[in-house]
Amino acid sequence: MVKPVWNISKKELLFQAVLLVMVFLFYSFDRNAPGFKFHQLVFFSTYVIASIIIGFYLMPRYLYRQKYIPFTIFVLIIIAVLIVLEELILEPLFFPGTRRASSFPGVIYSMLGVLPVLTVLSGFKFGWDALQKQQEIEKLESIIEEGELQFLRSQINPHFLFNNLNNLYSYAIQGSEKTPQIILELSGLLRYMLYECKEKYVPLSKELQQLQNFIALSKLQIEERGTVTFNASKEATGHKIAPLILIVFIENAFKHSQAGQSNDISIKIDVTLKGDTLHFTCINNHDSGEQHKSLSSGIGLQNVKKRLHLSYPNAHELNIHETDNEYAVDLSIELTKI
Repeated sequence: MVKPVWNISKKELLFQAVLLVMVFLFYSFDRNAPGFKFHQLVFFSTYVIASIIIGFYLMPRYLYRQKYIPFTIFVLIIIAVLIVLEELILEPLFFPGTRRASSFPGVIYSMLGVLPVLTVLSGFKFGWDALQKQQEIEKLESIIEEGELQFLRSQINPHFLFNNLNNLYSYAIQGSEKTPQIILELSGLLRYMLYECKEKYVPLSKELQQLQNFIALSKLQIEERGTVTFNASKEATGHKIAPLILIVFIENAFKHSQAGQSNDISIKIDVTLKGDTLHFTCINNHDSGEQHKSLSSGIGLQNVKKRLHLSYPNAHELNIHETDNEYAVDLSIELTKI
């Protein structure tokens, strides 16, 4: 639907008015005859009316819809009408006897006067529309990016639940005394995921606390079959981080350390903060069997790589090294302060 002239915003109205005044001052300036003349205002008014028709009607209806031929035809008609108006009405009215209205050089003179002013006036509208369209695109990109982040974040919950409910089921079948502890740890993590991770960033100290809870929950799966060490910076109080990123690497370490491996499980996790740079390492051993050739192809890791790209563009570095029996994650993130 074509945007009507009267639907113009106050901001655009002010923008167009200021520019019209500036162009009129330039158009009417004559160092040999200072001051404004009535005929200048009349001539300029015809250009303004023509530019309004082009900018507020022809551009939205034809140019922006890529109907270039009709747009060109109508613009040429408007230019022809302006020239005829000047040559047959305005020139004889304000300058009688100066030149014959039917002379061909007079038409060229009028065209050279009409085209620059009409191009500038119509260009103002085109420039404003282009600026508004760019702002709409940037806003839409921001909405899409936020929606994609929310979608990627929502994928973590079912992925996390799938792994831990299986463990909870196993302990419940065995009648283990650890079942209540697992339920308590799990509910705390779910509360954090559902209610405290809605923001794009959370305090780093809170995220590290939840990592510690998650590791305590996951260590129950290992029992006496190996060792898990977790060292976290004690100076992580003034920064914020995108939630549920580091936990994916830790979950991956526990999952693949236990796959096909009954003893000597080793998982080492270190989180340090130097200035504004968070350095995270997670190293785990794993069975060298054929089924573990590609630990980096899981959904969770694909998810977190995309989240890092969206949340920390050009502000993170992720390196993953895999050998026959070891998997190492090295991640650096430039954090912002709270």
